[in-house]
Amino acid sequence: MNSLLTKIGQTNPAAIPLLILRIAFVIVMFPHGAQLLVGWFGGYGYAASMGYFSSIGIPSVISFLIIFLEFFGSIFILLGLFTRLFALALTGLVTGMILMVHIHAGFFMNWFGNLKGEGFEYHILMLSMLLSLLIAGGGKASLDALLFNKKV
Repeated sequence: MNSLLTKIGQTNPAAIPLLILRIAFVIVMFPHGAQLLVGWFGGYGYAASMGYFSSIGIPSVISFLIIFLEFFGSIFILLGLFTRLFALALTGLVTGMILMVHIHAGFFMNWFGNLKGEGFEYHILMLSMLLSLLIAGGGKASLDALLFNKKV
């Protein structure tokens, strides 16, 4: 098990682009999670978010995972702790967002308010960030590098 954690956590501790990806991802995703969990940034908080997800037919376990991943997954990505695991989970979440909600509006964002919903172009960018972190790990200033890289 320790060997598996080491393989999952290893990263290039000098990779500054991975730090940039982590920060950019969190700047975008964390406010959404904070809206859902604690009602910051104009959100409605946990109970109302769970109620909304339930009203559109999302099971409560999945609703909880959405809220958990958007909020706490963002924090773990920012810290660079278990980066690959959270990048994988968030890749699933963003893919689900595309397939369940945004694909019906097409590719483009709803810049002019004439579409029924938002397109998925933004989500493609999120997926590219997450897949990069999934492949390469947390990079510079990550707890993964501190905890799991072998000391030479």
